[in-house]
Amino acid sequence: MAETRTESTDARILELAAEHIRRHGIERTTVVAIAREAGMSHANVYRYFPSKEALVDAVTAHWLRPVETGIHDIADAPDPADDKLERLLLALFRAYRQKLEADPNLYGLFTAAVREGRGIARKHRSRVQTEIGRILDEGMGGGAFQPADARRSLALVFDGANRFVHPVCVGMDGEIPRAQMENRFERVIRLILRGLAAGTR
Repeated sequence: MAETRTESTDARILELAAEHIRRHGIERTTVVAIAREAGMSHANVYRYFPSKEALVDAVTAHWLRPVETGIHDIADAPDPADDKLERLLLALFRAYRQKLEADPNLYGLFTAAVREGRGIARKHRSRVQTEIGRILDEGMGGGAFQPADARRSLALVFDGANRFVHPVCVGMDGEIPRAQMENRFERVIRLILRGLAAGTR
């Protein structure tokens, strides 16, 4: 029962923290205010999250988790590798852009973590790279992509897609209509896939 209560308290604190950040922004959000609304002391909040930064990173990790699950499921699908790579890249762009539009303050936590090189951002990038790497390995093994150095192939994907899958770049393009950006990205993905089919040098 104690474990269930702990999990429930964690979830409640995260929910309240996210709501405070949505309403007030990160600068005006305090652990004291979150604790007050949760009906506990701020010292008790620190039992679950050792610092405000840890709490903020947990809020970010919470909304990134389904994004990571989604791209993992795409990489696991039985589709051809080129189709999966296109689906994964578009899913990543759409998830970031949707969060930027729906929750700009929460998205801002993510871009701040990326700029500062914090652990939550590094882990997310590593997970994205892992799923893309799996698809590239599958494509090279099955003939959809020409055999080449795996790191060069991964670099080709990230260099080509950077504007559309780098969280900071997605935020900078927020004023450009989503449909327009998606159309651009689809054209870029076709070029990436041609490069992979031809083989990287």
